[in-house]
Amino acid sequence: MVTVTHRSARAAAGVLLSAGLALAAVAAPASASQVSVAAGRPAPPAPSTSTGYGGAVASVDAEASAAGLEVLRKGGNAADAAVATAAALGVTEPYSAGIGGGGYFVYFDAATGTVSTIDGRETAPAGMTATSFIDPATGKPYAFADAVSSGLSVGVPGTLATWETALDRFGTRSLKDMLKPAILVATRGFRVDQTFAQQTADNQQRFAQFPATAALFLPNGAPPAVGSTFKNPDLAQTLREISLRGTDAFYEGAIADEIASIVQHPQTTADAPLPVYAGSMTADDIAHYSVREQAPTRIDYHGLDVYGMAPSSSGGTTVGESLNILEDFDLSATNMPESLHLYLEATAHAFADRGAYVGDPAYVDVPTQTLLSQEFADARACVIDPAVASVKPVAPAPLDAAGCQAAAAAAAPDTENISTTHLSVVDRWGNAVAYTLTIEQTGGSGMTVPGRGFLLNNELTDFNFAPTSPTDPNLPAPGKRPRSSMSPTIVLDDGAVRYVVGSPGGSTIITTVAQVLINRIDLGMTLPQAVAAPRASQRNTATVVAEPAFRSAYEALLTPFGYRFSDMAEIGAVAAIEVSPDGLMTAVAEPVRRGGGTGLVVQPAN
Repeated sequence: MVTVTHRSARAAAGVLLSAGLALAAVAAPASASQVSVAAGRPAPPAPSTSTGYGGAVASVDAEASAAGLEVLRKGGNAADAAVATAAALGVTEPYSAGIGGGGYFVYFDAATGTVSTIDGRETAPAGMTATSFIDPATGKPYAFADAVSSGLSVGVPGTLATWETALDRFGTRSLKDMLKPAILVATRGFRVDQTFAQQTADNQQRFAQFPATAALFLPNGAPPAVGSTFKNPDLAQTLREISLRGTDAFYEGAIADEIASIVQHPQTTADAPLPVYAGSMTADDIAHYSVREQAPTRIDYHGLDVYGMAPSSSGGTTVGESLNILEDFDLSATNMPESLHLYLEATAHAFADRGAYVGDPAYVDVPTQTLLSQEFADARACVIDPAVASVKPVAPAPLDAAGCQAAAAAAAPDTENISTTHLSVVDRWGNAVAYTLTIEQTGGSGMTVPGRGFLLNNELTDFNFAPTSPTDPNLPAPGKRPRSSMSPTIVLDDGAVRYVVGSPGGSTIITTVAQVLINRIDLGMTLPQAVAAPRASQRNTATVVAEPAFRSAYEALLTPFGYRFSDMAEIGAVAAIEVSPDGLMTAVAEPVRRGGGTGLVVQPAN
């Protein structure tokens, strides 16, 4: 594992990308609408799925996908396009991502055949301890709802350091040039769609208690109207400053001082309805932030190499363990009830082990290789009854598991929120990026840095507030990264990219990625079908959360196994790419979830 500071020097100057980026001039099928420059998000929508050659981008947003595609069209590679796409998402999806957050970047280099990762997860400030989420007045943990919107919840952001490192290590363009599309969109604005308006409305009370947030996102005291144009000149200016001065403009100097100030002294209205706890983050904490470069996780699934993110993310180990368990069974569309039952059982057992063993490996001994071993998964598979659901929660397996026994342990509460965003990119050379980034809850901490135009994350609520076991791996500590479920995944077939997959959704990210892969690899669905199919998520809980369409299609078939269900309106928002052996690329985003996403290719197939 290599630690890289945000101040690593840029290796080579990039080719300039015009500030007047022609977002409309993207290659799209003749039958599809072009991306509109004038109104921001397109109306009618851009295609959720495109097929063709020469490169592909998929994300939840048309503006962002178009920005990344333009980079590919002008000769940039997958890393360049990923950064441009992510920066644009920070403008158009400010409640899910942005420079106030962090994430995980997985990169496949086609020339060398290697997969690398960047851990850009937020870190706890030096003043944080294992008891920071314990109320000193009561000796009990703070209420989760109260801790979310506070300085206490804010981790040191890692997104900009991730972009810098990705371009430095893998890219061919400069950060200055890759920020230009985002600056353009922030300046001229984007069209407010129903998703953005609804997310604002859902957080209106929370946003209203922070004057800087209310001024930006609640114009005239109300959410922006659908169809209106949302501009963010403060963010445009912040990004311009970073593009001119580099990431030091963020991690050192005025911006860092302003972030630390708002975290330590949250600015609220006099009648704020919720307590807003102060955090301890200092400018020195921000200046000392560093990303980690480390080896990916890897498993073999039906002859495919599945690569993911190692801890501090639990995505790679838990997706990997789930698939390893399923390797012992025959999943088939001809026996859908049993196949879905086995999927639900596999993720439940993998989540039990996730809770017991996974945390930040710089602070706890994470048995990553054991969790990814087929022998360990075989021990989990042998306790699964193909005809009966186990009683939840199941216990984690002992690390020396070789039979069908498991030791009891407490289950950790699920506190990860459902926001976040993901993008997938493949370029003309076969390089690929899976990148999941976040500010945690929809709207993060709810706190906007005054005059800077971006929200701060609330990632530190991903720590366990109090111990769940004597050896809890996910308690807060100075500089520690909270456990995450982000699961950016790249699947190789004989050394070449086959699938690039990821999703938002808190801890349902893990099950979403696993379910999409199973749908495509085992159940005979095309990739667009695998993404659109209804979802369910079993995370070692007494009930299975499921979308209404899943319950309608499968609940009656799964109830005899012993399952009980509860509703979740939407699970995940996948962005994925498939590359066929002949090089045909299929870029797939959600057709409906989160208002639909956009998958684009450089040269559409006829």
